[in-house]
Amino acid sequence: MQLTEARVPTGSGSRYLQQLCKHWAHRLPVDFTTEKGRVDFPSGAVVTMIAESDALAVKLEVPDGEDVAHMRHIVASHLDRFAFRETPLAFDWK
Repeated sequence: MQLTEARVPTGSGSRYLQQLCKHWAHRLPVDFTTEKGRVDFPSGAVVTMIAESDALAVKLEVPDGEDVAHMRHIVASHLDRFAFRETPLAFDWK
């Protein structure tokens, strides 16, 4: 399993987390509260988000052999859709 994380500066982390989880809940297994969300992808990838007062912490676990860069793009582009007032969000993937 490959792990990548980002801390995205925003004061609206809880709102974006909830919007994204509701959006993906139509097609994917999702579990979320106002502070934490988890989305399971069919490939085995898992994204976990934690809303902080000044940021959204994003953790992405991708199975070996899967394209990490592609999954980063999927998560970032979807969050940017909901954060259109702040777009583009600053992802400092590590």
